[in-house]
Amino acid sequence: MAGQEIDHQCSVCSCDYTDDEGGIQGNFGMLPVSFCPTCFSCMCDMAAQYMDIGLDGESNPAHDELMQHLRGHRDIVINSQHGGFGLSYDTQIAWLEKSGVPYKTVPRRDRHSTERYGPMILVNNKHWSDKDIPRDDSVLVSLVQELGKASWGDHARLKIIRIPADVDWQIDEYDGVEWVSERHRTWE
Repeated sequence: MAGQEIDHQCSVCSCDYTDDEGGIQGNFGMLPVSFCPTCFSCMCDMAAQYMDIGLDGESNPAHDELMQHLRGHRDIVINSQHGGFGLSYDTQIAWLEKSGVPYKTVPRRDRHSTERYGPMILVNNKHWSDKDIPRDDSVLVSLVQELGKASWGDHARLKIIRIPADVDWQIDEYDGVEWVSERHRTWE
């Protein structure tokens, strides 16, 4: 710490201490700090409580919860039964309106399809599909939470999975049943 002199007064309790007593001086970013031996020891104990440090070698749930809170989380909508992801017609319209996406509806080719599935939804004069919605879209997540079963399309059973925000994720599926997995590198 060339050019900067840090006195031996604790930045926490303001007591004076000598080099013989111990303590530590350093910087928190650009702020010079000094800790007496007592405050430094207490600070280390507090940090250990939030770190995965345990005398018994066990994981520390408080640490895991704190780290997850600091990293944040991501909610992802998946389909949990055979058949595939899909939203009800009313939920598709609600998503478009809440997301501010301009759309229009037109009758399908035959009356039976229009009665069963609702009018065809066009965005930019092209057929629009709910499968184009990112599965971690906050509007989608809130609609599925709010509407529950009413948000489900034909053959769908939607649920929300919560993962850490820093995970590079992907949706994998088999026969329409989906799960979220961490993306890994592959070479071919």
